[in-house]
Amino acid sequence: MKKVILVLCFVFFLIGISKAQSVFGKWKTLNSETGKTESIVEIYKKDGKAYAKIIEITNENYKNDLCTACQGKNKNEPILGMVILNGLKLDGKEWSGGKILDPNNGKYYKCYIILQNNNKLKIRGYVGISLLGRTEYWYRVNK
Repeated sequence: MKKVILVLCFVFFLIGISKAQSVFGKWKTLNSETGKTESIVEIYKKDGKAYAKIIEITNENYKNDLCTACQGKNKNEPILGMVILNGLKLDGKEWSGGKILDPNNGKYYKCYIILQNNNKLKIRGYVGISLLGRTEYWYRVNK
């Protein structure tokens, strides 16, 4: 009986670790100049790939903004609810091979994301090669 309880505890421990060390979940994005939270983004899995959408905009003045700089299907669509991270595939510890949308300028960039630690996510958007780009960090929302 003790062995069964020990095995169950170990299984629950492993499930907790695997869930905690995942890119999936809710993340806050920060304004690079002010350090204040701009939005909450939810990263989710669909067909084995990672996607993310904006689920909250913290500044009341921007909650109803449209992506006027976007092209195609996102043109003049609400930024709130918009999918900004598309089709990343897991490659080792890194999710890559997809694109990220910057709603501020309407442009898509190649990108990769990698978990720095349980509560910090590195996002690198770039043109061509990853040396030509910008890095942001998102922080896990712990609720």
